[in-house]
Amino acid sequence: MGKILVAYFSASGRTARAAKEIAAAVGGDLYEIRPAQPYTAADLNWNDRGSRSSREMNDPAARPAIDGKADIESYDTILLGFPIWWYVEPRIVDTFLESGDFAGKTIVPFATSGGSGIAGAEKSLQAHCPTANWKRGKLVRGDAAAWAKGAL
Repeated sequence: MGKILVAYFSASGRTARAAKEIAAAVGGDLYEIRPAQPYTAADLNWNDRGSRSSREMNDPAARPAIDGKADIESYDTILLGFPIWWYVEPRIVDTFLESGDFAGKTIVPFATSGGSGIAGAEKSLQAHCPTANWKRGKLVRGDAAAWAKGAL
């Protein structure tokens, strides 16, 4: 399994809590995928078609800039966390995947959601990063730590 990185994007703090639990459970390092321009509450209003998140999710080519860059070179396994937006991962997660060389690395996605599943995101993630070794992901709630131990 090698060295583990828990990389995550969190808009509300829910995914961050899960990521921290997972990192503690598996002995992994944490990396927050932070937008160069932080999201405001208005940006995250999915009921507003003009909000930043709505515009990004309606544009498959949108790639929000990330503040900094993860050093993924020394990691063998990456647990990748995010909230589900419009049935898939937020576009900033695509930015993360397209910003590094994940060839041969094992990636295990996990997501938080108010009701949508992770299947659409898994398909999308694999399309954005086909050279990684993808493992089945999980929509986590209160079971993040237990799931992570079993997923590896």
